[in-house]
Amino acid sequence: MASKKYTMMLGLLGLISTAAFAQDTTSTKAMDNSMSKTGTSISAGTNADDSWIYDGTNRVRASQDAQQTGFLNHTNAYPAKPKSMWELGIGVGPSFLLGPIDPRFGYGASISLRKSLSHIFSIRAQYGASMNYGQDFQTRSIGEAALGNDPNGVAAKVNAKGGKYLANYKTFLQTGSADLIADLNAISNYRGNEKTSWYVLAGYTFGWADVAENLLDNGGAAYDWSGLPTGSRKDIRNYADNMFHAGQSNKILDTKGNNDFGRQYETAVDGNSRSNAVGGVPPVTRHGLDVGMGVAFKVSPRFNIGLEQKFTFFFGNSDMLVGLNNRVNKQTTLSSTQVRFNFNLGNSSKRVEPLNWVNPNNYIYNKLATRDVLPDADGDGVTDQFDLEPNTPAGCAVDTHGRSLDTDGDGVPDCRDKQVLTPQSWFPVDADGVGTEPEPACCAALRDSLANMHVAPTCSIANLPSVRFNKSSVKLDDAAQAALVSAAAQLNANPTCKVKIVGYGASNKRAQQLSWDRVNAVKNFLIEKQGISEGRIIFTYGYDGDANTVDLQSTTEEGPSTVPAPHPNLQRS
Repeated sequence: MASKKYTMMLGLLGLISTAAFAQDTTSTKAMDNSMSKTGTSISAGTNADDSWIYDGTNRVRASQDAQQTGFLNHTNAYPAKPKSMWELGIGVGPSFLLGPIDPRFGYGASISLRKSLSHIFSIRAQYGASMNYGQDFQTRSIGEAALGNDPNGVAAKVNAKGGKYLANYKTFLQTGSADLIADLNAISNYRGNEKTSWYVLAGYTFGWADVAENLLDNGGAAYDWSGLPTGSRKDIRNYADNMFHAGQSNKILDTKGNNDFGRQYETAVDGNSRSNAVGGVPPVTRHGLDVGMGVAFKVSPRFNIGLEQKFTFFFGNSDMLVGLNNRVNKQTTLSSTQVRFNFNLGNSSKRVEPLNWVNPNNYIYNKLATRDVLPDADGDGVTDQFDLEPNTPAGCAVDTHGRSLDTDGDGVPDCRDKQVLTPQSWFPVDADGVGTEPEPACCAALRDSLANMHVAPTCSIANLPSVRFNKSSVKLDDAAQAALVSAAAQLNANPTCKVKIVGYGASNKRAQQLSWDRVNAVKNFLIEKQGISEGRIIFTYGYDGDANTVDLQSTTEEGPSTVPAPHPNLQRS
């Protein structure tokens, strides 16, 4: 019979083990920077049961609303613990009392209610009932039987047949237990919610049992075991079964039965001077310690099926559970192997699955997968705290400080500049960043000749001096000031003449700005120190040439006296 039990258990385990290595990777919505419910659907080992982290406080207790709100608003580092469902379990399977008498196949059932305390630990209250049987293979003295004061005279009847009896019992055992369960793989760093839950348990059990033995035959006399063979257990069992069958019309002698048509089980176990029939006396009560382990396979968010092995070690003279007395500190253990059917109870809109099915690491890895960034109001890729231009127009490329790119430095960002690389000689530009192309030399000569035909003003100044600057300086030294004083005297003596100030340096932005700064220094000296009218000055810069030299050329042509700085951020005083 035992081999059949193990065959059945292995078959059941093989049937449901196909889900053993599966895991739940249901996708959920990733949150954006504002913690709204919108975002990109991803699959990062997450599950809809984690939505309590995202959708506010509808799945946390009112006392934890503040913590959850703080978490969503980034003022609290941890989310609140979610409300989780209860688990209702129903179990059925074989049952055995392991003690001094060999057990025979029994059966039991249970009903339980389990609540998660955390993602690892949970508590479970359970009621169980089982019918247990045993058949000894050696005779014992009638003094070992738990008969109490034996008002029915069973001991005398056994003594009349040699004083020996073959112990066999039927025990209807009821238990109430409270167990702490630890899930072994609820929290994993490498996968999402498990579809397989391995767990261990330990706890306390209180048991009460009706125990009876078959000591008398149908005629009310004790069995005569003087002819009991001493061979194999099979031979002894066959001999005993024939004895129990003798004179009985219904030969249901297998321990699968729980009635009195086969074995009578007429003698109640009496540990406290009780000797009437089974059920007619208070039950045998014992305290016990539970240990066990099990595995459950998730079928759906509402249902899982499992297999559990549980041992209950009863204290005290627990051999009374198998019909033996006067065995102080001898222990009988209940072995219960059950297939469990577990149902999750609760409103899924208000409670998540039991926490032992939910991996709290899901949220952490989900946030890593979405790679949330800091606020960027204008969406230019530079976070607001570093953005020097927080309102960059959409679509405009920016530098590392969030400012719109302006490649040619004409003051019009590249995204709106219709002439991205305007030459410096074409400045200034219009609102679209388009400059004015200078006239070709031939055209300028023709224009001058035509102007001369109309008696245009002439300038008799043959040449004007040049001004030298030291390295990257923009200050006029004494020699430069003396040269400008001389040039101003010539200009004052020739009022029809204008002066064209020509600066050099066009290789890069810094050189262009330095050229502008030096031309501007010469211009300001002539106006402020020498009294030359601004209208007689033509401002030009950024030509190819000696960057440390500014030339003064006499002319009668027209030109701008003021040009905006090309790169104000590089301007030097």
